[in-house]
Amino acid sequence: MENLTFVLAPDSFKGSMTAQEVCEAMEKGIRKVLPSANCIKVPMADGGEGTVQSLVDATNGTIYNLEVVGPLNTPVIAQYGILGDGITAAIEMASASGIQYINEKTRNPLITTTYGTGQLITACLDKGIKKIIIGIGGSATNDGGVGLAQALGARFLDKQDRELPFGGEALSQLARIDISNLDSRLENIEIEVACDVTNTLYGETGASRVFGPQKGATPQMVEILDNALYHYSEIIKQQLNKDIANIPGAGAAGGLGAGLLAFTNAKLERGVNIIINYTNLKEIIKQADFVFTGEGGIDFQTQYGKTPYGVAQVAKSENKKVIAIAGYIGEGIEQLYGCGFDAILGILPQALSLEEALFKGKENVERTIENIVRILLIK
Repeated sequence: MENLTFVLAPDSFKGSMTAQEVCEAMEKGIRKVLPSANCIKVPMADGGEGTVQSLVDATNGTIYNLEVVGPLNTPVIAQYGILGDGITAAIEMASASGIQYINEKTRNPLITTTYGTGQLITACLDKGIKKIIIGIGGSATNDGGVGLAQALGARFLDKQDRELPFGGEALSQLARIDISNLDSRLENIEIEVACDVTNTLYGETGASRVFGPQKGATPQMVEILDNALYHYSEIIKQQLNKDIANIPGAGAAGGLGAGLLAFTNAKLERGVNIIINYTNLKEIIKQADFVFTGEGGIDFQTQYGKTPYGVAQVAKSENKKVIAIAGYIGEGIEQLYGCGFDAILGILPQALSLEEALFKGKENVERTIENIVRILLIK
């Protein structure tokens, strides 16, 4: 039994541990019982927070910091990663244009911009990369990706040929798109967009109606923004000959999905699938006796593209046993047992405050995994 192989493929536990740190805590728990076990660590993500860190950790890449324009047109420090191959970059739009940069008083999706995310792309191009992976969850924006395109050289003009100001509201005045100075390097760059929602750009399932309120949009703002994105899509169709409005995922990140489709060679894909491919998880799992995964919270929504579900699907295809752990277990997890999971366990030993639970994350993971392994060895 000492020679058992464990593949450790968790997501981060938000606010507590990176995916790499979860892997290390899992390994410690295993080695308390089986010191010579083979532990293969594959830090995972699903396109949201932690995607860059997981890809960098998995490939021995490098994280870079860059001052960019934040969603409220003020400077913020954002990060991007260059993967171990030296030619692939990873970006999280939230690092530059995320909802963490706004609060109850400052949030205003009429004016927030994705300009900083475009600056991150430019920084990657300056390093000579050939491919960019972009996670687009957690945005503070509703500008259709116009800010990003502006940072890359596109111009958005009104009827008087004046530059539009930042934000989604201004798109209602859009009359002309000038892409003559759009960064030509984009033509030769492959862009994979980690996108885990299927919302269209406008309408009942569009960016403004579904996600606008959480970014501060009042019902009146929602109408303004929805109409502006409709107008924007019509101008794109007429002038760029691209019909992106109804593509699933176009409404992600306040329409950033649509902007990436309109102004780059982007392809929208499920985030966890991108990470699975990049980490070579399927081949690695073939070696496993057991697969451990997990994330901060698991409930019935996990089956809609979250990391543990993606890992479980890969493991199931190889007929491997999958055990998931989580900081909290939500409703409907019985639905997950038909999705490749063999067991799902919470890591908290007792009732704890959120602050204490986050602080003790590593020791709780370590202890839980130790106990799981002891159970697995019972004959």
